[in-house]
Amino acid sequence: MRIETIRIKNYKALRDVEISNIGSLAVFLGENGSGKTTLFDIFGFLSDCLAGDVSTALGKRGGFKEVRSRESDGDIQFIFQYRMDDKAESFSRLCTYEMSIGLDENGDPGVSKEILRYRRSRYGEPWKFIDYTYGKGWAITNESTNLKNIKDAKREQKPLATSNILAINSLGQMKEFPAAREFRNVIKDWFVSDFQIDAARQTQDVASHEQLNTLGDNIANVARFLLEKHPERYEKLTEKLMTRIPGIQSVEPAETIDGRVLLRFSDGRFKDPFIARYVSDGTIKIFAYLVMLADPNPHKLLCVEEPENQLYPLLLEILVEEFRDYAETGGQVFVSTHSPDLVNALEPGEVYLLKKGDDGFSSIAHIANNEDIVSLYQSGDKMGYLWKEGLLDSVKPI
Repeated sequence: MRIETIRIKNYKALRDVEISNIGSLAVFLGENGSGKTTLFDIFGFLSDCLAGDVSTALGKRGGFKEVRSRESDGDIQFIFQYRMDDKAESFSRLCTYEMSIGLDENGDPGVSKEILRYRRSRYGEPWKFIDYTYGKGWAITNESTNLKNIKDAKREQKPLATSNILAINSLGQMKEFPAAREFRNVIKDWFVSDFQIDAARQTQDVASHEQLNTLGDNIANVARFLLEKHPERYEKLTEKLMTRIPGIQSVEPAETIDGRVLLRFSDGRFKDPFIARYVSDGTIKIFAYLVMLADPNPHKLLCVEEPENQLYPLLLEILVEEFRDYAETGGQVFVSTHSPDLVNALEPGEVYLLKKGDDGFSSIAHIANNEDIVSLYQSGDKMGYLWKEGLLDSVKPI
């Protein structure tokens, strides 16, 4: 599955923006306060809505009044268009999920609209499979059958327990609603990295961890899993580390006698290895990214904020290639950055620029839409240099 378009209305500084033609790698630039963190927060927000309810997700961010764009009176709205592979029909169908949050008659926040629609064949109009307003609505119950005509669809009223939970969460746990289940699973699999170097340095209790968590404090256990279950992947990532960090000869997740696991970095210039607590920030961070990107089950969407921090500039071009390789295995990667060195490794189609307007709200421009910038890139100019020269600022918002 790949997200192709995102429409956001009335979410903090993103009062009305659309990101379209999104590829497997999308990198977002912008000054401090331009809305990059807010953009990435929508994925965490929807994940929180799914894990609990809308009220809980809003509460973590200050409540409905703080989340809705200032001086706006409309609902908070998200629209996602994404591709879902249909193996039976051998084509990729375009699906649309729309969710709005408003205030009900009692002034309490709830899901004012939730719609999921897509085509059942290559041609024709999209069909609605879920349609809800404040917990009341209907769903097609024979979606999983070989439906050819919308007239044959069976719609049933299926009220939700409350108006502030998502229909895709309730219906997505039932086998008769495969589209809801798939998008629910996609949201659950979204990964927004909040890697903390100090957390990654600590020894950990031996446990079974197959994927790096958001803080990265389980990195030793994940490295241990890769070494034991996917040794070829672990060998490849350590070889990459050795070519990028001078002196590093190996990294070993070692168990201690008290049932803990720690990382030991061997430097060819010294007899004894270093434990993670004593290696550089950059070494820990690039190793964590390599572990994350070596995941045999890539996340459907991976979001990484400012990966350039603590990294030597020459590593950034290599890191971009690693992100591209990860995306080619089935995941999609979103990155935010302030680094021209990282941007120098990008193509115009991979770059979006966020700008804060005089009204206090953000706009988003896709660099690929500017023929002059594309022409300069094709002539040999690098995107990061064009950005530093201020030329990307001339690109008009989408």
